[in-house]
Amino acid sequence: MPTSSPEPRRLAARSAAASLLALTLGLSAAPGGAAEAAATFGTTSLTPETALRAAQAALESCRKAGYQTGVAVVDRSGVLQAFVRDRFAGAHTVEVAANKAWTAASFKIPTMALATETQAGKSMSGIRTAHARVAALGGGLPIEAGGSLVGAIGVSGAPGGEADEACARAGLKAIEDALAF
Repeated sequence: MPTSSPEPRRLAARSAAASLLALTLGLSAAPGGAAEAAATFGTTSLTPETALRAAQAALESCRKAGYQTGVAVVDRSGVLQAFVRDRFAGAHTVEVAANKAWTAASFKIPTMALATETQAGKSMSGIRTAHARVAALGGGLPIEAGGSLVGAIGVSGAPGGEADEACARAGLKAIEDALAF
């Protein structure tokens, strides 16, 4: 009498167990379903050329206003993509601009808004000391495309956060057509 191999039964049991686990977790066990899709995801990022174009436009806006500044553009994770510094901008502008951009990307809000929401006595005031790079002062703006964060820009060196932010906005305006999708 021929004996059947236990291998097909093991495979069927594994498949049934995988399907049960997927159902328990609320995932589809079908090929190409949510179980597979949950393993990876895609993101959209600025190209280095677009980041540089934004930085240069912000720098030019500040120059026209008579300010010597540094401008940083970071990717969605806060990693520096482009940096430009005017010849007479203070040494501090390098770090401060990069930190403003990092903060705007990390918290996904303009740094001026973060400054307001994290003032002493407010419930979120502790954020200011949560990380050495948090720059809760005006001049950092998130960069969004298609409703998703793709980076951030930070400006330092103009007289005050409002002026820094105005230059950052000029940088965003310079790339808005490229980001509309």
